Amino acid sequence: MKKDSLCLHAGYTPKTGDANVLPIYQSTTYAYDTPEELAHLFDVPKDGHIYSRISNPTTSAFEEKIAALEGGVAAMMTSSGQSATLSAVLTVAQAGDNILAFPTIYGGTFNLLKVTLAKIGIECRFINPSMTDEEIEALIDEKTKLMFGETIANPAMTIFDFDRFAPICKKYGILLFIDNTLATPCLVTPFKYGANVVIHSTTKYLDGHAVAVGGMVVDGGNFEFRGNPRYKDFYTPDESYHGTVYVDEGGPAAFALKARMQLMRDIGVCPSPFNAWLANLGSETLHLRMKRHSENALFIARALKKNKHISWVKYCGLEDDENHEPAMKYFEGGFGGMVCFGVKGGRAKAADFIRNLSFIRQLTHIADSRTCVLHPASTTHRQLSDQDLIDCGISEDFIRLSVGLEDAEDILADIEQSLDK
Repeated sequence: MKKDSLCLHAGYTPKTGDANVLPIYQSTTYAYDTPEELAHLFDVPKDGHIYSRISNPTTSAFEEKIAALEGGVAAMMTSSGQSATLSAVLTVAQAGDNILAFPTIYGGTFNLLKVTLAKIGIECRFINPSMTDEEIEALIDEKTKLMFGETIANPAMTIFDFDRFAPICKKYGILLFIDNTLATPCLVTPFKYGANVVIHSTTKYLDGHAVAVGGMVVDGGNFEFRGNPRYKDFYTPDESYHGTVYVDEGGPAAFALKARMQLMRDIGVCPSPFNAWLANLGSETLHLRMKRHSENALFIARALKKNKHISWVKYCGLEDDENHEPAMKYFEGGFGGMVCFGVKGGRAKAADFIRNLSFIRQLTHIADSRTCVLHPASTTHRQLSDQDLIDCGISEDFIRLSVGLEDAEDILADIEQSLDK
């Protein structure tokens, strides 16, 4: 099936007499008739459900849908996007290891990688596109486990250059993690361009309605762990789980299996079945929404470029945007719904702009069906130092606009009346 159809049909196929729409399995546990059946599931957990902290039928259906949309082999849903990132990193990294990441990533992720991981002995080494390949490669050693980037950086709006960075990861045998939240698989499929693990905050476009917090880790099944000295945990027995060897038991989905049987089992960052059901329901219209988000955002970006109160606009769909060329290589069917721009007059005028809006709401959120706005320097990124803000591409006049599904003329009218005031 093509993606438009997968949004509606992947993950759940009713049998004769079953509910046509995915049910909510609101249960913590699952009954089995014999001790042997349950014992088997502890040995081979992918054959069924034991406890909803580890897996749940509703959640599993949504996981299968997103894996299908991304072109991966398996997925694991978590309680939030942040827990998805943490679970994915801890599946391969431990105290003494290091990872590479770009400073333009979402502020919460930046803090997680830079500060929180450091407290448990994992170092984050930040890189940026202005560095030469040699400078980046000089930061890779035998303890480097992964490179982390975002398809569309939130909110810097830079586009990840797969053609440049994926070969570096492959050269050194390290995993490439990509947060695909803002692009979604309907616009970009990172596995096609060399990514090995894809992460989502399902709270955003996958849900689409701002009703359920969640995250997703998708395994591309395209990385060879066996024999790679960086990842011995994958091909040596895990004594904490009956001596399981993940590459033997999981095959191409070894990463997803290890993430579930170690991280989800021990930390329990599981979503509620109801939240999984809500996110799955929202995902059924993802293909339609992403087209409309992209159309509206391009309309708004072009109008803002002509507005006398605006000093700059960032949107990779604009032909003169510095990220337009790389976006054209990887994006299909649109460029997403987020537009960033600068209001002349700096922080004070940016605050006035937000204050004067009518129906556009100020929210700590993006990728909603409703248009929302934020001033990152004073909200989501306020914990960062001045230098960190510069590294992240955040200026005092920076406005992040998540363009929704309203009539584009209405969105523009609200923006323009506020700017005129």
